[in-house]
Amino acid sequence: MACAKNQTYLIGTLTFSLLALALMAGCSDPVPGSGELATPTRGGDGSEITLNALTAEDISGASLSGELACQFMAEEARPLLLARGNVDSSDVAQGVVKVAGYVERVTAPGGFDGMTGSPTFSGKGKTVHIEVTGEPTEGGESPPRPATLTYDRADGAQRDWQGEWRCGP
Repeated sequence: MACAKNQTYLIGTLTFSLLALALMAGCSDPVPGSGELATPTRGGDGSEITLNALTAEDISGASLSGELACQFMAEEARPLLLARGNVDSSDVAQGVVKVAGYVERVTAPGGFDGMTGSPTFSGKGKTVHIEVTGEPTEGGESPPRPATLTYDRADGAQRDWQGEWRCGP
């Protein structure tokens, strides 16, 4: 009889502990770069699209060429996409995104000038579209503008992030 009471007590304690852990996980801060300002992934095979913030090492390691740059910023001003291009150039602009921890290249036509509006970047198995959604939020030479980044995966999955698009020196 004492064994049955101890077993019931242990099961109750274990259940309470698991419930407490689940509640704490649900209330914890999201992992940086996980997409707090993002919509859920739609379509595709059901797996999540994750874009991580680019680090200085990611950007320098990409060796992007071009006179000027554009970047999409979200989640406390951390870049999710950075691209460089030349002014008055027919060469493609070169950029990078970090997908599920891996830095991947993307390109857009028209050099720097092709990126300043609402550009579409493409890369292996992906298309990244920036849609500028409003007027500049600051003054200066390269003010940020509200924008949406839409990531389309080759399997039909899609996910949006809200942030700012900034182009300039």
